[in-house]
Amino acid sequence: MIIATIIGMAIVTMVPRFLPAFIMNGLTLKPWVNRWLNAIPFAALGALIFPGIMYVIDDRPLIGILGGVVAAVIALFNVNVIFAVIGSILTVYLLTM
Repeated sequence: MIIATIIGMAIVTMVPRFLPAFIMNGLTLKPWVNRWLNAIPFAALGALIFPGIMYVIDDRPLIGILGGVVAAVIALFNVNVIFAVIGSILTVYLLTM
């Protein structure tokens, strides 16, 4: 019974993930819709990352904000994302010393 429940939950989870891929395969969208859909991952990342920036160190949110600003500035130069991550980590580390 447990195996059947796990398989059932897997199917229910997979259907909404795979169905749009098959439906959208035959459709062509307007360019503004494509631009809007391409922006969603960035908005989701911002919503996930920003609260974490505020609480890097309790009672000192400015340190996290400065680390985020350093990461954003590095990212503006279109370098590999690992450099933005390392830059923000080093900034937070140096400010907490």
